[in-house]
Amino acid sequence: MSNIRWSPSRFQCLDDHLQEGIPVDSAGLKIYGEGERLDQRHAVRPRRRWRKLHLGVDANNHEIVAVELTRDDVGDVAAVPDLLDQIDGSIASMTGDRAHDGQAAYDAVAERHLEPAVVIPPRSTAAPSATTATQRDQRFHTIAKHGRISRQRLSGYSRRSRVETAISRYKAIPGRLLHARTLPNQKTRAKIACNVLNRMTSLGMPVSVRIK
Repeated sequence: MSNIRWSPSRFQCLDDHLQEGIPVDSAGLKIYGEGERLDQRHAVRPRRRWRKLHLGVDANNHEIVAVELTRDDVGDVAAVPDLLDQIDGSIASMTGDRAHDGQAAYDAVAERHLEPAVVIPPRSTAAPSATTATQRDQRFHTIAKHGRISRQRLSGYSRRSRVETAISRYKAIPGRLLHARTLPNQKTRAKIACNVLNRMTSLGMPVSVRIK
């Protein structure tokens, strides 16, 4: 197995332009290695070690189009550029939760794509820019005018549920434990797992219907 070389390619989007946009999110994956097995053998409470899985999903077809695995101390905003670099073509929007709020995330999107909408609710401690009006500043005005819940409905924030579903599927199928010992090997495992999930997604997704 050590002689096998696997070069992860960029995720290919089905369309050159992702009309529904890219929702992004992150979740923790636990590292399970030799040290933890020894702790369990000697009935010692193990010290938990984690990695952070960052995903970007095509909101139209649930395909994972970007994946990054980082240390647990890497913030969601810092992972946005690496996620966007994996996406071919342009995107209509990027949607994330408050952990992605920061001008750096808006700048990363603007540098790589032509005027997409960034749908990220401001943090509770966030404040508008004191110099120039930005897309992030418009979020504050919209919230002040329509309220936070109405603003989320108007902006299509509900699309973020697609990436939450992808993370749930990742934890349920490939699993939430990382058995590889080094970060490069753990990254390879995460990319392979996402490719497997994409193949499963291409076979079909369940259709949910609201019962009135």
